[in-house]
Amino acid sequence: MERREVLKFTALAGATGVFTLAPVSFAGAEPAGAGAQDSAPTAEETRTVTGHLPTGVADFVYLPVNVPHGVREIAVSYTYDRPAVPVGTVGNACDIGIFDQHGTALGGKGFRGWSGGARTSFAISAEQAMPGYLAGPVSPGTWNVVLGPYTVAPQGLDYSVTITLRYGPRGTTPAPTYPPQHAKGRGRAWYRGDCHLHTVHSDGQRTPADVTAAARAAGLDFINTSEHNTTSAHSAYGPLAGDDLLVLTGEEITTRNGHYLAIGTDPGVWFDWRYRARDDAYPRFARKIRGAGGLVVPAHPYGIFPASQWKFGYDQADAIEVWNGPWGPDDELSLNTWDNLLTASTRGDGHWIPAMGNSDAHREPNVVGLPQTVVLADGLDRGALLAGIRAGRSWLAESSGVQLAFTATGPHGEHAGIGERLVVGAEDVVTVRLEVSGVRDAGGVFGAQVRLMTDEGQMFATQLAPSGVGSVEWRTTASLAAYVRAEVRHPVTDGGASGLPGAVAALTNPIWLDVR
Repeated sequence: MERREVLKFTALAGATGVFTLAPVSFAGAEPAGAGAQDSAPTAEETRTVTGHLPTGVADFVYLPVNVPHGVREIAVSYTYDRPAVPVGTVGNACDIGIFDQHGTALGGKGFRGWSGGARTSFAISAEQAMPGYLAGPVSPGTWNVVLGPYTVAPQGLDYSVTITLRYGPRGTTPAPTYPPQHAKGRGRAWYRGDCHLHTVHSDGQRTPADVTAAARAAGLDFINTSEHNTTSAHSAYGPLAGDDLLVLTGEEITTRNGHYLAIGTDPGVWFDWRYRARDDAYPRFARKIRGAGGLVVPAHPYGIFPASQWKFGYDQADAIEVWNGPWGPDDELSLNTWDNLLTASTRGDGHWIPAMGNSDAHREPNVVGLPQTVVLADGLDRGALLAGIRAGRSWLAESSGVQLAFTATGPHGEHAGIGERLVVGAEDVVTVRLEVSGVRDAGGVFGAQVRLMTDEGQMFATQLAPSGVGSVEWRTTASLAAYVRAEVRHPVTDGGASGLPGAVAALTNPIWLDVR
């Protein structure tokens, strides 16, 4: 059955408006007031709905589906047109997901899966579900297929959604096998991790097994699941973790005004993404993430794709992803923004926001662990790692081959490391020391540069030997530098045409210099 439905505007409380289509019903539904159906339903029923979305349609379009008793599986497929558009004009891109009979309330219990634009069909039953979706009973009631017209061409977007209900015994939902929250570790040590990764459970092409194998090959100690808007991968990682690799659970929340990571949250806890900065919902979900034991980390603040630029500010951030994948101009902007925030924090109560680096790897040839965050923690466990990241006891590297030590020492034996505070007299001489090794060449060009940065900018620079090994000492006072941080950069490879410094091989969070 094909039908063209007229859109009706509704409001999602506390969030961006949505459109709701007329509901779809199936013949298998029990007659009103009947205790049982007069005859058994057919084994399978299918309905198809077609329609047109104009330019400027709301962020989400809901298609209610009245699911009767006796459904074993719900399957959905969809298509939409992609007309040619002028250069510089966005074309059609439409995401998809589903909510069950518990409803579509913002942050509510109805979420059953999201695949964005990564797949054109999915199926859910009690026994299993496609990646991105959550297995569980297909209970009777009003379900909602959700279309997310990410961008719409000037011509509008024509869509077709097909829903199939399959009847039969419900089946049993397997218990989730979440990864453990601690691994053997090395006691108090530096642990390497990549907290932004994607698999087939969102828009990646690797499986969770592929990702854990790549993480181990990259010399990582921990990773974090961060699928777009879904928790379906959490239980997939349970059998893949081990004493040599801790798997934290989380999510990448992809709003229309930027993306952010929930890192190290309780397994199975989902966080909504259906809002913009103007909706004032983000602070509530940031609190919810912290309430689930996790960290709030804006991702790639200057992302180059539509809706990926961060527009919510940094008041709720526990850290900032200043380095996302291979170093590029967007990372340079993120680094500058973060450094400005460091300088601004010298006027406040001492609170500051640390930097992180993650690969955001989706598929080959994306490199898992490029970059990675190296965290000083009391052990290889969820609580210790998150405490280290939150405190800024960490530095970022392009690979596990890069080794770094960064300290500041006062005249009377005072000592501080990365993320810590050195308290000295205003004019006391502070000796800053950086030791680095393992910096690879950049396309056959050797001689990485070390830069020491303060709230005034770059205050010292020197070249490393071609071996990529070296140590640097520099002296300052707390009256001259509120903090010191280190950067190790590859040589410029474009002849200076971009006007940007070379790509980062490693960088540290600051050591703060406080006046006694």
